[in-house]
Amino acid sequence: MKNDSIARAVKILEELLGGLDVAYWEASTIDRKDFFYDLICAIHSELSEIGKLSVLDHDLIYEPITAEFRAARTKLSKLRKMLDEFVLRSGTAARLETLINDAVSLPMR
Repeated sequence: MKNDSIARAVKILEELLGGLDVAYWEASTIDRKDFFYDLICAIHSELSEIGKLSVLDHDLIYEPITAEFRAARTKLSKLRKMLDEFVLRSGTAARLETLINDAVSLPMR
């Protein structure tokens, strides 16, 4: 079974945040920028809440904390299906595909 620790979730979410930031700056329309910004805010909120936990807790099983991130998972799945339309640069799209797959695989308990 794969490691679903809080530490792993932090790593995945931080990498996804970086990938979405790149996609935000590459987006050519305000609608696309708004879409990416919404996801960035949700992930930032989740990481902010995780940051309140003790370092000793980072070996515990990860469970999403914020309602915003739970809702954002649906948008992440939508983005994964529409990457070619939403992300114009192939390198950014390939990176985001991997990062989104990792984030969506996090437990939803």
